[in-house]
Amino acid sequence: MAKNIPERKDVPEGDKWDLTTLYKSDSDWEAALASIPSLSGAVAAFKGKLGESAESLLGALKALEALYRVLETVSNYAGLKLTADEGDPASQDKDGRATMAYTKALAETSFFDPELMSIDDAKIDEWLSRKEFDDYRIYVRKSLHYKPYTLSEKEERILSLQAESAQTAHNAFSMLTNVDLQFGFVSVDGEEQPLTQSTWSLFMQNPDRSVRKEAYDKFYDGFVRNRNTIAALYSGSVQHDVFVARARGYGSSLESKLYGDKVPVSVYKNLIDTVHKNLPALHKFYSLRKKVLGVDELRHYDVYVPLVKNVKTKTSYDEAVEICRGALAPLGKEYTDTLCSGLLGGWVDRYENKGKRSGAFSSGVYTGYPYILLNYKDDDIRDVFTMAHEGGHSMHSWYSKNSNPFMQYGYTIFEAEVASTFNEELVFEHLLKNAKDADMRNYLLAMRANDILATLHRQTMFAEFELKAHESVENGVPLSADVLRKIYRGLLEQYFGPEMVFEDSSDMEGLRIPHFYGSFYVYKYATGISASLALAKRVTEGGEKEREDYFKFLRSGGSRYPIESLKVAGVDMSSPEPVQSALDVFARLVDELESSLNLK
Repeated sequence: MAKNIPERKDVPEGDKWDLTTLYKSDSDWEAALASIPSLSGAVAAFKGKLGESAESLLGALKALEALYRVLETVSNYAGLKLTADEGDPASQDKDGRATMAYTKALAETSFFDPELMSIDDAKIDEWLSRKEFDDYRIYVRKSLHYKPYTLSEKEERILSLQAESAQTAHNAFSMLTNVDLQFGFVSVDGEEQPLTQSTWSLFMQNPDRSVRKEAYDKFYDGFVRNRNTIAALYSGSVQHDVFVARARGYGSSLESKLYGDKVPVSVYKNLIDTVHKNLPALHKFYSLRKKVLGVDELRHYDVYVPLVKNVKTKTSYDEAVEICRGALAPLGKEYTDTLCSGLLGGWVDRYENKGKRSGAFSSGVYTGYPYILLNYKDDDIRDVFTMAHEGGHSMHSWYSKNSNPFMQYGYTIFEAEVASTFNEELVFEHLLKNAKDADMRNYLLAMRANDILATLHRQTMFAEFELKAHESVENGVPLSADVLRKIYRGLLEQYFGPEMVFEDSSDMEGLRIPHFYGSFYVYKYATGISASLALAKRVTEGGEKEREDYFKFLRSGGSRYPIESLKVAGVDMSSPEPVQSALDVFARLVDELESSLNLK
């Protein structure tokens, strides 16, 4: 664990991402930002003319593409700068101005969709059949999918004008938890070590229970002290979701979030129901954990410590890259060479620095690298999996942008979580096959069970919390800190089962998850791993056809809706069967681990 977390200015250039594939300099970014009003004006010049002729609509689409390409690169450059150091005033300023420009551009072009939808269906069908619309046909069809919930031009403009203010709750939460909130230090072997959003996970894996308890208490005490503020921020985010859904005429905020992907509400609810039916295997795993740890009471700070003791891992960043290369070899040399070159080149911002956003993400753009933010730690083997996970996202972006025109290259988050967790499964199988002894094998089995738990069971619990929170507001019940904590505590007790003893602060976990500010997102982790486990088995046990089916999926970009694109890959997510199969994998891992550890 790093004893001293560096300032951003002290991070070696080779450990940072290379943003010059977006803009060579800040001045180039400024010039691009300054061009947005004229690009917006070029689109606005077609107002009232979209339906005049095919040539007019095509011209408007080309102008819209030019605007969107600049908006994407301007926003990503500013956003990446900010996430690297959220306390940097210059980066805050860039991100703020990019957001303002984005919001203004959306407002000035808000006429487009309502006017597009006013064109006679027969006329637009004939136009779209022409070859010159090849790069825009799918974009237009997907835009028309929203026709039942698109408002008048004036109403659309009003909604677009609030895009910037709609980010207030998330931005304030991020600043509070990543910059302003201080958690202090934790004593480890007589040495005070900093407790941060990034180091929290390492403390939770410390074999010394007193260290875990101290870190847990101090971490959640910080959230408890700010519980009313954080609850108000999350409540505001939920209220905004409900407002937008009602304004557009959706039956619920859940329906509004799933409609764009053509994902039936039944997929979301079937996920929750299927996991509920399989909770006994999860409860068995916690019972096994209690036996292994030899504790009288299993506590919430006991659920992340490795079950197999005395297995220490130290994997340098470069070694992790080579593990990914070997594990992902079934996908072919083009895939591994491209990914590993990016991981060692300018795609990645590698290590923690002060003010840097916690966690990890991939940010794919049409122009430039598919960037990855990591907070890599060489003494946490999970960070190897995180590298592979984010690498899956970035390679999905790489194949998508190299196989599609700009206006249809963007794939959905529903699909994204397949490519990422697919890579994790291949890394697990690779490490398990090459385990040096029984302890390492048991360590990996336990870790993989934990990882599936975290991605499938835990994200489903999060998804259920989001649903209950939104339904509460939709049913007229305000979301106070007490209401939110009561909802979350009930879910903790249901999912963790009778072996777990919770702290008074345990239910604050539900108020510290940043993904909740992009609502109804986390369920896609659960559906993603369900699909990826099936596809990993299909690809590694199959032949050239099965591998090519998977690459058809990666290359699809936004050319298909997600349920359809996954069917092309070989899995049907409209059925609960893939979720049940993934839960069966988890149950087998628990049984194998129980037998291997002689706990029966």
